[in-house]
Formats: sequence, structure tokens, C-alpha cells
Amino acid sequence: MKFTFPWILTAVFACSNALAQPASLERAKIEQIEKLVSAEMSRQNIAGLSAAVAVGRELHWMDGFGFADLENYVPAKSSTVYRWASVSKPVTAVALMQLVEQGKVDLDAPVQRYVPYFPKKQWTATVRDLLCHQGGIRSYRGNEFASTKHYDSLREALGIFQNDPLEYEPKTRFLYSSYGFNLLWAVLEGASSMRFEEYLRKHIFEPAGMRTARADDVYEIIPNRARGYRKRMGGKVENAILIDTSNKVPGGGMCGSVEDIADFGIHLQAGNLLKKETLAEMFTVRTTRDGKPTGYGLGWYIERAGNRAIVYHGGSQPGFRTMLLMIPSDQITVVVMSNIEGSSGLRPLATRIADVVLDAGQPVK
Repeated sequence: MKFTFPWILTAVFACSNALAQPASLERAKIEQIEKLVSAEMSRQNIAGLSAAVAVGRELHWMDGFGFADLENYVPAKSSTVYRWASVSKPVTAVALMQLVEQGKVDLDAPVQRYVPYFPKKQWTATVRDLLCHQGGIRSYRGNEFASTKHYDSLREALGIFQNDPLEYEPKTRFLYSSYGFNLLWAVLEGASSMRFEEYLRKHIFEPAGMRTARADDVYEIIPNRARGYRKRMGGKVENAILIDTSNKVPGGGMCGSVEDIADFGIHLQAGNLLKKETLAEMFTVRTTRDGKPTGYGLGWYIERAGNRAIVYHGGSQPGFRTMLLMIPSDQITVVVMSNIEGSSGLRPLATRIADVVLDAGQPVK
């Protein structure tokens, strides 16, 4: 059967998770958000989508639309577990900055201080360089983005690139690299003497009440996990290719619900995970050595809209698109996750949802 959105549209709101929780947003705003979601799902032919909105220290609204599994008619819910893709990066960055606050990590130290087995290169890369994607670590090659190989350990995943030279001298360019976050994974384990997942569970997930957050292990039974899809020519939706994200856990290999990521945003902005001064440092746009701004801080993209800073990170993998957007001045968190690739992204939808929450006369961005 050819699944195109006109067929899905009839079931989107029938499959809405209306009983997720009592909404504290005004009914009129919820209706506006639902209309935005419906229009975007129709425009991008999205199979399933979940979203959440938090204001201040409270989760105000969350819901699911469409299908988490088209073949088995499983509706998407607020509890549906999606691959976070690169939304994993700010979570890892926060964990590293906790160690900076504790004096266990020096941002300007060479990575080999914490990972002595990582080979020295023609230039020295620091922890800060890696966090802002200026460390010279290469990006994917060949089929690595869609790898199906399972990596059982950090050392094995580092082996993908550890013997390659740096692509450029650190601080001279911005080159987005998930493998750079693999090296941060090793820094965290070296500085904390804890396994990466154990550290996140104890210092991020449990304090923030993130109940479904975890590594996206293809072999594990993960309740409520969504299936991923892709869009072909003519709007046909089909199963996405199979991938194993164990080659990039800290930069793109985690999963969980929109509620979990919203809770992460709540606790982060409330100062429960990091100090306000540390957040301010993370949310500062970095420049290259010659003074060119990169639009990226320490684990976050940052833009300005009027007098507001917009802090966000998106993710894209075979079968999934994700977006976490925060407006720190108003303590707003918007999370949107979908189980289809080949779309134009979820940033515009997240921004429009934030506009509704703010009653913005002019768009946030």
C-alpha cells in the first residue's frame, strides 16, 4: 500500500494522545499548536510526530500525532521513544560541563590529558575545541553515517578515526563532527572514572526525571520505540534503512521521549544541572581564530531574534528528525520529534509553537 499523507491525515487526531496529561496551556493555544502540527505533517508527509512544551519549571503540554508504527497501526504518543540523533550532543555537552564545574575537566587542556591512549596529532586539540566543533576531528566517510556495524565499546568506536590526522588546525575552522563527541565521550569517562551511560543516568537522567532516556541499542527491547521511515519521490513513505548508532552514542546514539527532553530543558534552565554562569558560557557563540562567528556555542546552536537568544539543536538520521529549542529569557522549552527522514526539518515548527506560547506578534525567528 502506498502511504501518503492524505490517508494518514484522517487518523492523525484520532491517534492523538489526548489523555497524556491535563493541559495547562490555554485551550486556544493548544488548538493553534495542533493546527500547526497538522499542517506540517501534511506538508512533509510525516508518519508520526510527538511534541512537548514546557514553561518555567513545568511541563505544560505534550501529545503525539499520527503513527509510531505504520505497519502495526501503533499511534504516536507523548511517551513514544524516538532516536534523538544529534539532540544527543547537548546532553553530552552538559555532562562535560558538570565535570568542568567540579574542577575535573579543564576546557583548555589537550584531550590526551584525559584520554592518554588517543594518539597525538600534528596539532593539539582541546576539550573546548571539540565542544564547539573546531577540533579538527573528521566527519563521516563512506557508509559511516548509516553504519550497520555494532560497536561493543568506546575504544572500538574511537578506532574508527583515531589514527587519522586532523582535518585542519584547531580553532581555524568550524567542522561539525559527531566523532568529535566520541572523543568527548572518552574525556568524560577518563575524568569521571565512570562509564558514559552510568554517568548520564546518575547525573543527568535521574536528577531531571528522564525515565526513558538511554543509549539506542538495536539489540535491546525498548518499550514504545518508534519505527523510522523515509519519503520517496511522489510522497511514498517506506521503511528507512537499518542503522546501528553504536558508532556515535554521545553525538547521535541516544533515544527517549519528548517528555524526557522537555524535562532536560526544564531542569537545565532552572539551574538544577548546571550553574547559570556555566549555561551562559555554553550559550555564547564561539568564533574561529580570525574572529568569524560560527553560530555554535558549547554543544548548542545559538541565534538571536530581537532581544531574545534562541538556543537549539536538531538531529537527523535515517528514519528520524528531532528538534530541541529553548528560549532562556522566557524559560521556554519546545521539543518536536518525528519518525521520518527526507523532510525539511522541524526547526520552523518548533519556532511557530514557541510563538504561540509567547503570544508573539512577530515570529521568534
